[in-house]
Amino acid sequence: MQTSREAAFEALRRCRREGAWSGASLDKAIKTNELSERDAALASRIALGVLQNGELLDHYISAYCSSRLEPQLRDILRIGVYQLCLMDKIPARAAVNETVALCKKLGYARAAGLVNAVLRKVADNRDKLPEIPGKGTAAYLAVRYSHPEWLCERLIAENGYDFAEAFLSANNENAGLYIQINTLKTESAEYMRLLDEKGIAYKTGETGGLLKLEGGRVTQLPGFDEGLFYVQDKAARCAAEIAAAESGMRVLDACAAPGGKSLASAIRMKNTGEIVACDIHEKKLGLIRDSAARLGIDIIKTKPADARKYDPSLGEFDLVIADVPCSGLGVIRKKPEIRYKDKADIARLPEIQAEILRNLSRYVKPGACLLYSTCTVLKCENEDIVKAFLDEREDFELAPFDGAPEGMYTFWPQTDDSDGFFAAKLRKKY
Repeated sequence: MQTSREAAFEALRRCRREGAWSGASLDKAIKTNELSERDAALASRIALGVLQNGELLDHYISAYCSSRLEPQLRDILRIGVYQLCLMDKIPARAAVNETVALCKKLGYARAAGLVNAVLRKVADNRDKLPEIPGKGTAAYLAVRYSHPEWLCERLIAENGYDFAEAFLSANNENAGLYIQINTLKTESAEYMRLLDEKGIAYKTGETGGLLKLEGGRVTQLPGFDEGLFYVQDKAARCAAEIAAAESGMRVLDACAAPGGKSLASAIRMKNTGEIVACDIHEKKLGLIRDSAARLGIDIIKTKPADARKYDPSLGEFDLVIADVPCSGLGVIRKKPEIRYKDKADIARLPEIQAEILRNLSRYVKPGACLLYSTCTVLKCENEDIVKAFLDEREDFELAPFDGAPEGMYTFWPQTDDSDGFFAAKLRKKY
């Protein structure tokens, strides 16, 4: 049976060695070892905290350790330093002793003395930790908030230093959990009563039926099996409202997986009309079908399809949703490891995004709308794509929506308490 710290170490090792997502790695470690809710919460807090603050933790470690560290030993030291410097409920002695014990248990007894010495130095200097040089520069932000320097430079260039710093800081905070009440099966007041009965704290969202919880296991919330709610971030939920599907419409969700916008649109449509949900991966379409069945939705039809290739058999639609593949840099709060996505891979995305937008525009009826959206905040994947498309196409124009008279809006975690997200609404004039 693993302890919380062992489970955290195992999750970190899987992320590093296999490129696994942190959420999947933690779930596996927690389930395999049958951790209690309390131990699972501690394991998650430590693993995510280390991923969120890796560069900062290394800065502190390097101040008190000149030795070259192998990756596993660095993970162990990061776990200890994170508890000492960024957690306020674990006594310093416990953080040091538990980390040294972890080092020995994992087979690194030879390094236990080094780990003990480094952690004790950090503990003794918690009130006077070494400053990060270059304040006011991208290099400073890269260490302070543990993001790649190139990304910090890009954010500063596009949004200014203070705004960029606020975004980077928000990326290292708890995102919470947004759920949307399924109004096909229950009323908002009734579902909130169920949460009240279970003593589960929540905040109501600005969008009807949207609730924010601190976190927890989704499947253990009341009404999960009955399909009384589904998980969807505030920004994605707002995007569905911006798209504004109506009863009886024929809707194409062209890059649908995991299906949140299809589900939200079906509920808006009162389960009347037709939604064609497409994705290039058949396995992901199965997840959409499962979610629709749980929620009692039967107007969603799934179809494997490449959004870059035109399929005339699909016909025309009253609404097209294009939530295109992107860098995902708006969801760093939930997937901290995504901040280190390869810069070269990101540079190839705009060409794909533009190709998808051009193709999907062929399915839009005259007078109908297309929603272009991403879960990133980079202009090269957002505004630049939309503006280039409009320069090519005189038959499309931006359509204003609430809060965005220009027809485009970027959601930011530090200002909107949501994922970083972009939405643009385009109307086909003729």
